[in-house]
Order: sequence, then structure tokens, then C-alpha cells
Amino acid sequence: MLAAPIEYLKGVGPLRGDMLKKELNIFTFSDLLLHFPNRHIDKTKVSAIAEISPATEYIQVAGKLLQMTISGEKRSRRLTAILKDNTGILELTWFQGISWVQKSLTEGMQYLVFGRTGFFNGKPQIVHPEIEPYVPAKADGKQFLEPVYPTTEKLKVKSLNGRQIGKLTYTLLAQLKAEDIPENLPQYLVEKLRLMGRYEAYRNIHFPASPVLYERALQRLKFEELFIAQVRLNLVRLQRHNSSRGVVFEKVGDYFNTFYSKYLPFQLTGAQKRVLKEIRTDTGRGRQMNRLLQGDVGSGKTIVALLSMLLAADNGYQSCLMAPTEILAQQHYNGLSELLKEMPVEIALLTGSTKAAQRKKILKGLQEDTIHFVVGTHAVIEDTVQFKNLGLVIVDEQHRFGVAQRARLWEKAVIPPHVLVMTATPIPRTLAMTAYGDLDYSIMDELPPGRQPVTTVHRYETARANVMDFVKTEITKGRQAYFIYPLIEESEKLSYEDLMQGYEQVKSFFPDPPYRISMVHGRQPAEQKETNMQRFVTGDTQLMVSTTVIEVGVNVPNASVMVIESAEKFGLSQLHQLRGRVGRGSEKSFCILLTSVKASKDARERIKIMCATNDGFKIAEKDLELRGPGDIEGTRQSGALNFRIASIVNDKELLEKAKTEAEQLCSEDPELDMAKNLQLKIHLQSQGRKNAWSKIS
Repeated sequence: MLAAPIEYLKGVGPLRGDMLKKELNIFTFSDLLLHFPNRHIDKTKVSAIAEISPATEYIQVAGKLLQMTISGEKRSRRLTAILKDNTGILELTWFQGISWVQKSLTEGMQYLVFGRTGFFNGKPQIVHPEIEPYVPAKADGKQFLEPVYPTTEKLKVKSLNGRQIGKLTYTLLAQLKAEDIPENLPQYLVEKLRLMGRYEAYRNIHFPASPVLYERALQRLKFEELFIAQVRLNLVRLQRHNSSRGVVFEKVGDYFNTFYSKYLPFQLTGAQKRVLKEIRTDTGRGRQMNRLLQGDVGSGKTIVALLSMLLAADNGYQSCLMAPTEILAQQHYNGLSELLKEMPVEIALLTGSTKAAQRKKILKGLQEDTIHFVVGTHAVIEDTVQFKNLGLVIVDEQHRFGVAQRARLWEKAVIPPHVLVMTATPIPRTLAMTAYGDLDYSIMDELPPGRQPVTTVHRYETARANVMDFVKTEITKGRQAYFIYPLIEESEKLSYEDLMQGYEQVKSFFPDPPYRISMVHGRQPAEQKETNMQRFVTGDTQLMVSTTVIEVGVNVPNASVMVIESAEKFGLSQLHQLRGRVGRGSEKSFCILLTSVKASKDARERIKIMCATNDGFKIAEKDLELRGPGDIEGTRQSGALNFRIASIVNDKELLEKAKTEAEQLCSEDPELDMAKNLQLKIHLQSQGRKNAWSKIS
């Protein structure tokens, strides 16, 4: 029944059917059932006029209609009437359809009136009320709250406004029986959590008899949505744990031990040790590891990656580290080469700009297993790159890699390699649970010793001269500084002009000599960008003026100040990423957020959060609250977030509950074969495998 095409519903027909498909994606009865109202109008009771107060929004009253008068000329013409009950009087006003209204109403008759209340000259008033003759049978109002649905302008023209869609839904629900909407949650769970039945919930989300019933229906359907998503993710994870084979790293050998005892540059933090232990356990049990490693900016993920690669080498396996950009790959390569310079391991860099002769040599080395580690960009995934013994893949900055690209790595070895995904954008717990619920995840939340938190301050543009003076004093101490300008995607030209203007401004404050400035932006050829970047990295220039190209991973320990221009134009996580470029040395570092005096309320809220905390996880939580999940990088591709009514921002408690129950159920009955879980299994099978992506990560 629910699969029937929408045009077959009474009151729809081919023309309206086409409009519903185009405008709201409603193709079947089921789609209409899942088109939930965004609010309800309460006509369940008839109130007294005396009850109207400035706090009243909508009200339904009944009374006698008195004195209808037309006043005003042309465009300011209006019709007013008085409605009187035994408690008071209410003014009704119409500005449109005046003659029609006048003909259809009779003075002295009883009417039922509904509308949004307001006050005019201190008296209660309803403009353009809904009005119908009063029948004593309606003394108690309607039997249910009346739903109002999301709609579009084009549909309103075809007489399908937010309330007319309700008539169609009413027709549909009148035809549906309990067996058309079977229960899909196990009975014991419905009882344990005191949930409303599924059929009842659908009736009450559309036409509840009271706000309390609506709330219960909402909770039930939200929980169902979150629970089923969690069951899916858990089943995928269990399947991987149980059926995927993985190479076994059984021993910790010379490479790891030598490096750990002789060349480790600093003591590992407790968080780093904990993560390494998790990786050791994962790689030692013969199943493929799929772990998401979240660390805040500067928490030392690279060292964890390196130690994992040495563990692979001890067991005779090669490792590959993928970075999203050439600059980052180059940097990882330089950093790792420096750390490994005394060690007998071979490390190579493979990017799009690797010269042909060098490339040939690297490919040969990977096939013959003379190269232990390869660092690269997407170039590593190309078919020409073949490994003899690939055992570990580390992906840096997950959201830059598409799911399909990661999948190609899996095929590089007979037994799929272990996978460690590192991200420097901390992901809020609720988001990680839904978008990456099939990955095991580790969190590193300690800064390595010697790192000082960055001091962040907010200044208005009017204080620019003071800011420049402060930057000068830091440069006099031998430090370096960044000036960052926003890159506005829609108008590349505008941001380019802003940057040029900014560059001139910085030049006027810091004349050459004694000051030298590097500039980096998207329009420069790669070589020029690289040269300007390197001049800053080596300390040849003291100032770097740039658009956001330096966002991820650039490491200049001597840079102690960052000035972010028009900071109100940046998102929270972007500001946090940028701030992570300073504070990498042992000196005290500063981040100055410059904004216009006219910054919006939202922008001021973001700036306030940035000044208040350095904790990436707190910032990510706030970002999720302010922007919603769809905008957080990397989650756009994950089907797990396309919830109809549940929200991972507002329904955290329900999500936690759903996760706990789903984990319990899946570990007790991974095949869903128990009689009590049969309904759930049937439901999942009927839904098909919507989430093919979740097999990958």
C-alpha cells in the first residue's frame, strides 16, 4: 500500500502528483507519510476572549459578530468587525477580499474564529482570521491538533499550502491499518524504553490529540531513526572484525625499539602511549584495523604514525602515508627523513611532480621491497604503483579523501592493509558516532611537553595600528608572523584585490629593508608558491601574507604571531586550524582576530568561543551547534547523517541511548537470528543496503 504512486491518492491526481514530485520529492504514499509537519495549530479548545494576552500566539474563540464597517480609501481600505462573547470583545480586520468577506458574513450571527492575535491601540485584534459559522457540536473544538507542513511557493499556487497538504495526509492515514506500518523495533526494547508503538507514532506525529502525544510520537520516531543507523554501523563493524582478514604484526622488533630508545625527540604523552597500545592490539589479532585517530592541532599524531610504520617494518611490511596536498606530503617527508636519518630504513616521496627517472626508481623499489615507507599525495593510489608487501596505510586529513579513493588502496594487497586515518579537525563525539561509527576511534587530547597554549585576542579594525606595533615588537625579538586574508570562493577577484590591498598595507607598516615579506595565494604558479613558502620556512622572510593556503600542517616553529584579517568571515574550525600554525615552538604565541565593527551576532559568538578556549573538541561541538552537521567537512558524503527528524545536535541523549542499545543487541546477536530480533531483521532487509559507503569507512 505505501509503495503506491502518490497520484493514486484521493485528491491528488496527475497534475498535483507531478508538482509534489518536483517540489517536495513525494513520489509514493510512503513519502507523504514521511513528510512531517513543522508545527501544529491548536484548535482543540474554544477559549474566552478575556484570555487573550500579549503572550498569546494563536487562539480560537466563538462569539456574536457585530458592526461591520469599511474605512479608508483605495490601498488603505479595510473592513473591521467586532466579535463579542460573554467575557469581552475582539476586533477582526481584513485588508484583502473585503467585498467577498462582507457578503459571506452576517451581523448578529455566531461565528467560530481562529487566528494569530495582536494588539492595536491596546485592544486585542486578529487580522485575516479564519472564520466559520459556529455550531454547538464544535463547542469543544477539533479532536486533534491541526498540522502545518513545509511547502513551496509553486505548490501554494496549486492550492497545496502547508495546511492543505494536511488534508491529503488525513486521507492517507484514514486508509492505513496497523499492518501497513509494522513494528520494526524489538518488543522488549519498546517496553524497556516505554516507547509508543510505530503505527501510533505515525498517527500522532501528524494528528496528535494533544501536545504530549505529539512529543511522545516524536521521541519514538527519532529514537527509531538513530537506533537503526547505529545497528547498521555496528553490523558493518562486527562483520569487518569477524570476517576481514588482516596482516599480523606479531612482534615489536629492532626498528621500533632502536628508534624508541635512541632517537625519539621527546617523551611520549600518556595519550600517545594509549593510542600506540590500541594500534598494537588491532594489528596483532589477524583482522584488518580501521582506526580513526583524532588529535587536536599539535598533539603529536605524526610520531604515532611513524612508530606504527616502524612496527610494520619490524614485521616485514611496507607502509604508505597519504597527504592531501604536495606541500603537506613534502613536509611529512622532510619531517620523517629528519627523524629517521640515523636509521637503516628507506623512505621515498611520490607526488605528481616527482621526475620520471626518480619515479621509475621508486616504483621499482616498492615492487622489490627495498623501500620501507612511501609518503605521497593521491599519486600513491595510481595503478602503476605496486607494492610487494603493503601492510599499513596512513591517511592524513580524512575529509580530503573521497570514499572511492580510499577503496582503491584496499586493493593494493591480497590481504587488505591496516588503515589508520588521522584527522586534525577534531570531530564532535555525536558526529563521530554517526558518520564514522563503523571505525574504531582513538582520541589524543594532550599537548606534548614544551608546547604552550596560544593566547587569542579579538581586536576591531580601528585598533590596527596597535596590532602592527605589537607585531613589530615580536619581530624585533627574532620571531615571524602570519597575516591571513579570507578567500571568498564566489568572487576570487574580490579576495585577490583584498589580498593585494592587504599586502600594500602590511608593506607600509613594515618597509623593506629591514623587513622582508613573502606572499602566497591561489593564483600563483606552484613553483612560485613553493619558493615563497620555503623563504618563510627558512626564516629568510619575517612576514607571510597569505590566503588560507597555509591552513593545514605547515610547520614554522619560529612563527609566534598570527593576525587573521576579517576574522568574521571564517568558520570556527577554520579559525582553529589556522591558529594551530603558531605555537609550534617553545615561545609564547599569539593569535589576533581582527573584525569589522559591524560583525554579525553569529560571527561575534564564534570569535568569543575562539578567545575562550584552545580545545579543538569544544570548538568542534560549538561549530556543530552553530552550523549543523551537513557543513562540517567530510560529513557531506556520509549517508548516516541524512536523518529526517532526528538531529545529532539536539538529540544527544537519544543518540547515546540508541548507541548503547544497538551495541548491546549486535554483540549479543550479530546475525539478528534470535526470534525477538526478527522484526528488525525483516525491516533492515526490506530497506536494502542503502549504505554501501559504510563498508569502506
